[in-house]
Order: sequence, then C-alpha cells, then structure tokens
Amino acid sequence: MCGIAGVWASAGPPPSKERLLAMAGAIHHRGPDEFGILRGVGRGPARAACVGLAHARLSIIDLATGQQPLSNEDGSVWTVFNGEIFNYVELRDELAQKGHSFHTQSDTEVIVHAWEEWGEASFQRYNGQWAIAIWDERHERLVLARDRVGVRPLYWAEHRRPDGVRELVFGSEVKAMFAGTPALPRAIDPRGLEEVFTFWSTVPPRTVFAGVHELRPGHHLIVDAAGIREVKEWEPDYPEEGEPYGLTIEEAREELLGHLERATRLRLLRADVPVGAYLSGGLDSSVISALGRRAKAGTFRTFSLRFEDAEFDETPYQRAMVDRLASEHAEVVCRKRDIAEVFSDVIWHTERPILRTAPAPLFLLSRLVRQSDFKVVLTGEGADEMLAGYDLFREAKVRRFWSKDPSSKLRPLLFDRLYPYLARSPQQARAMAQAFWRRGIEAPDRFEFSHETRWSGAAALQRLFSRPLRDALSDRAADPVKALGADLPSGFSRWDPLFRAQYLEVRTLLSGYLLSSQGDRMLMANSVEGRFPFLDKDVMAFCNGLPASYKLHVLDEKHLLKRAARGLVPEQILTRPKQPYRAPDAQSFVLADAPAYIADLLSEATVARAGLLDPSAVARLFAKCLANTTGGQFSNADNMAFVGALSAQLVWHHFLRPEATIAGKVIPARTDVDRT
Repeated sequence: MCGIAGVWASAGPPPSKERLLAMAGAIHHRGPDEFGILRGVGRGPARAACVGLAHARLSIIDLATGQQPLSNEDGSVWTVFNGEIFNYVELRDELAQKGHSFHTQSDTEVIVHAWEEWGEASFQRYNGQWAIAIWDERHERLVLARDRVGVRPLYWAEHRRPDGVRELVFGSEVKAMFAGTPALPRAIDPRGLEEVFTFWSTVPPRTVFAGVHELRPGHHLIVDAAGIREVKEWEPDYPEEGEPYGLTIEEAREELLGHLERATRLRLLRADVPVGAYLSGGLDSSVISALGRRAKAGTFRTFSLRFEDAEFDETPYQRAMVDRLASEHAEVVCRKRDIAEVFSDVIWHTERPILRTAPAPLFLLSRLVRQSDFKVVLTGEGADEMLAGYDLFREAKVRRFWSKDPSSKLRPLLFDRLYPYLARSPQQARAMAQAFWRRGIEAPDRFEFSHETRWSGAAALQRLFSRPLRDALSDRAADPVKALGADLPSGFSRWDPLFRAQYLEVRTLLSGYLLSSQGDRMLMANSVEGRFPFLDKDVMAFCNGLPASYKLHVLDEKHLLKRAARGLVPEQILTRPKQPYRAPDAQSFVLADAPAYIADLLSEATVARAGLLDPSAVARLFAKCLANTTGGQFSNADNMAFVGALSAQLVWHHFLRPEATIAGKVIPARTDVDRT
C-alpha cells in the first residue's frame, strides 16, 4: 500500500526532483517508509515527451527489494503502484514460463512484465485493488489504471505550462497534485458540490475541484502525443430479469463460502507483515474474521470501535465474536467530543464534503491499529453492495409493491417490519414516514426509483448553497440525476429491480464514499491498508450472477450470506436486527466545550468569504442546533445539513482559501532514477 504521484509532459524538461518529492511529501501518510522517484524522457521516434514518477511506500510485500519506481529488464517500462495484486504469484509463474526475468519478490514487478506481455489486456488479469501508473518510454506513453470498484483512489488534471507545454498531473490524492503544481487552479466545481449534496459523494470522473478528474473505477487512461484516451475495463453486470439460475440455494451457499474462504486466505497470507481484522459486531466483519481465524495459525488480532453513546454501540456482539475467535483484541471508545476534535483532520483526508460523521470514528480506529504496530486489516466492506444488505433495497421492494396498489392502507404497513419503531410511534410520525416513502411511487419504472428518497433528501440540503453557487447550477438539464441516467449500461432496464438498485449503489456510493471517505482515506490517514474479501474479483462475479431471491428473500437481506455464516458466527449475531454503522452527527459539534474552529468556520463572515454557502441560512442552522444541546433529538435533515455545511467550509479552509498551504513531510528518496 502506497501513495503515487507524477507528471507527464509533451516536451522537456522533466519535472525536478524537488517537485516530485513535494508531491510524495504531501501524501507521506500513505507511505511513510520510503520515497522513490524517476525522471525520464521518451525513447520513441519523437524523443519529446518526458515523465516524473513519485512513490511513497508503505512496505507490506517484499520488504527488502520491493522499492519503486520499478522497471522491466531493459528499463523501457516503469511503474509506480498503490495497492495489491493478490494473484501475483500465479501471474509471476505464468510470465516466467514466457521468458520474463524477475529480480524481486514483489507484486509490483508483475505489473511491468504483464504490460510487456499483454499490454492493456493485463488489467483484466489482476485480482486485487490497485491504482497504477505505467511509463512506456518507447511509446512516450503514460498509462493510469484503477481497480474494478475503486478501492484505491487516482486523480488527474491537464494544464498548460507557461511555455505552452501540455502537462498531465496525477496523484493518489488531490493534495499531491496541488503541492507539485502551484499553477493548478484551486477552485470549487459547483457540479461536484451538487453531486455530494445529492448522492453523498461525487461520482467519477467529477470531483469537487474544478479541472480535477477522478479516474473511473474499472477504467484506464492512456496519455500520449495523440491526446487522452479513457478505456472501460469493467463495470457491474447482472442477469436479465427472469433469467434461470443453475444452482440450488444450498449449492450456492457452498460456493459462496468457498469463494469467500479463498478470497480471505489470499488477503491474509499474501503479506510479509501481520494482518489483523476489523470487528464491528455485524455479520459481514464477523464472517471475514471467522474465515481469517480459520486460515491463520497462532495469534489472530482483531480491532473494534465502541461508542460511549449506547445508541451507536455494538459492544455485546463484538465481545461475543471475540470469544468465538479467541482473538487478541483491542478497542477504542469514541465520544462525541472525539468526533469534533478530529473532524478537521478527517476532511483534510477525505478532500470532499461529507454528510455524515461516520468516517471520524474510523479515523480513530485506524489510529489504534497503527499504534498496535499493524499495517494491514481485513474488513467486511462490500457485502451489503454485493448481497443486498441495505435497508434501501428493502425499502425499494416495499415501495414497488405499494406502487401496484397506491390506495392500499395495508401495504405501507410493511414498513413497520423494516423499522419496528414505527409500529410503536404516534400516528403522526408514521404518517410522515409513509409520506416520505410515497414520493415517486406512481412511476416505479424510472431508473432512480430505488434511490430517489435518499437522493431527494440530500438534494433538499442545497438550500444552504450561496446565491452565486445556485446561479451556477441553474441549468437543470445538467442535473446530476439526469446525467447519471444518461450514462447507464445498455442492459440496465432489463435487469431485475434489485439489480438496478445494486448497480446504482455501487456506482454512486461504494467507491466515492464507503471505500473512500470511510475506507481508504481513513485507513491511509494512519498508514494502514484495508483489504476487502467481499470485493474479490471472483466473489463479485459470483454474487452479481445470483438470482435476486437468494440475496433479498422476501424482506430478509443478505439471505444467502446468513445461510453461509451459520456455524461460523454466534447465533446472536446471525439473528440480530440489522444496525447500520452510524455515529453521532450534529450533536458532536454543539457541546459546551466544542473546539473553536467550528464557530469560526460557521460564522457569517467566514461563510461569506468562502462563497460556497449562504451565510444567513448557515447561521440559522447553527443557532437551531446550538439551541438543541439539552438532549433533544436532531432531525435527519438537520444532522446532514450541519455536517455538510461544516465539512464544505473545511474543504475551503484546507484547499481553496488563498493562504492555504499544502505540504507534507519530505524525506530523501531512497530510489532515485535519472533516465534523462
């Protein structure tokens, strides 16, 4: 696991060592063990293009000889790489049989030889999580590639130097690009902010920064004298509605378990450092921890996040699983004040606004892992997307059933099965909830049907936007939901409704929020790598091919996984009511001893200076939340509005205000290659 950055230029000179080290230094947290750089020029007929590559290494595989940048035998192909190719041993053997020579034991070296042997088709062969940059000096070509679901981040921007030379700058994080290219404009992209306040995240290729693009998951980018070409390698695919399936549910259970066992073993054993596991107390992390325990002899380490507030705490389930595993366990207890204290750092790492505080406790958890001298953890991320575990999928099924008889008084009572508290609530609360879920029920065939309640709720928060920002978004033909609808796979309408909902969840939330703001960014903030067996290439292919009823059986979510987990996890975890991971939101920031930065950033003067939000609207929201500090409940809308406003102000503070500086710890390069 590492951080990568670099520059491709259509003409020389190559970027300086100082520039490359500044880029690596800005993402030092991603790879604190050592830096490496390459400065090179093209060897093609034009001998014009040049490149600079930078690498910040977190040593996990081949600790002794896995330094980057790394090349093939004759130095004509170079790479810097962030991630892991878990099937590198098998690929290495295949390439060796074809005559390729290897000088390290690293998965990185497989990449350069695979490029020599298979070119662009090499990415299809990888089972792992990656952000890769390849410099092919014979063709004066830079290639950027990203794994199937975007576990590892990769950004790029094109600009012109004062001398007219075209440059493409890239990095694992945007701050590396800003640190190495002060001339790169630092401004908000209004559409990017609109996407966050709709989908909870930007949707690649858009970011919240004008002119900065996020490489789409499952794509690679080729940059050369002819321009920029983006190629799709992969996207989720599902059976057509009603298509027959060849396995009984019991056969599918056995096959799912086999895939998960192999995926967990790969991620546990293919490392030259110890690997631990996150244990939330839920089904997904418990299954992965159980399979990890089965694959590893000796001590097995687990790490949990607890909450001081009982509403969010899952300690009894965590302890039950620890007892089952007999693991060596560590835990951190999160208080509301802890969230407020680290939230500024959290946004420095997310590099985008967020609508929930959930990443902040995970920042604390990864810090515990690092303090325990661990660099790698397994997690259960991806199970809900692959096996239909979210309440949203169940809601959509009930709403679709209701849509067939909108006048029914009985059908909406099914929501009481999803949320039992509704059955006990006053009639007014139930009526309000049903009115919320009734939105759009008359048109269940629209592509956004499954997600429109979430998206419309978040979009309502755009009332906080400043007048200039709203004016910039006045063209409703460019609405982000419409734009997404215009970019769907050709077979989307023929899929089962559950599969359509799964696709939208993967496309809009998995990469941009769950694997980024909650995942990679919070892990790598403390130099920890996450590994995700549910996002294994073969696991995803198997799950995507399952019939809908094996995933969501009536209203039983992750039905097949529960069958597979029987005997692996305690019964109390298997049968517990689903509890989505949540953390205290607005209430964390309005405590009597709240950090001073909150009031400063939300003051009318600072909000007006940033220009993103309406000062009066933010002031009213802040006053409303401050008045609700005596234990009252914050509404979902106020929670999201407050967190969104504060995080947007923090993005401005860290990255956009004129006096903001972006730098990091710079160390000498252990690997310093000059091919100029």
